[in-house]
Amino acid sequence: LTPFLAKNSGLHSGFMIAQVASASLVSENKVLTHPSSVDSIPSSAGKEDHVSMGSIGARKLSMVVENVRRCIAIELLTAAAGLDQRAPLTPGRGVQRVHELIRAEVAPLDEDRVLYPDIERVSELIRSGALDAAVQDFELV
Repeated sequence: LTPFLAKNSGLHSGFMIAQVASASLVSENKVLTHPSSVDSIPSSAGKEDHVSMGSIGARKLSMVVENVRRCIAIELLTAAAGLDQRAPLTPGRGVQRVHELIRAEVAPLDEDRVLYPDIERVSELIRSGALDAAVQDFELV
């Protein structure tokens, strides 16, 4: 495979910036997973000295889930690019279906372009359940 899966690695960046974005999302998740309850503040004129901060924790969890979804989308985009580079080798049926689903939404990265629309399209395939549905009918052997 070429460096950063760039079609022309001397000219294009490929998925280099996507790797940086993924690392950034993972680092953000490390901050977001700090327990909200450790920052409890007395309220109700000192009558309630421990507040769970549950609503803050739930909001942070929602952000973590979205970040993880985007990281997985980046992984799937790079996996699809790797499969493109290894053609005509064919992957297993489930992987092939996922690859086809991704390619129906996102064109191969032949030259540098802004990647966030691609990441969001694949993230939506995950969020909507379309990716999962594409491989649900396979029997485990």
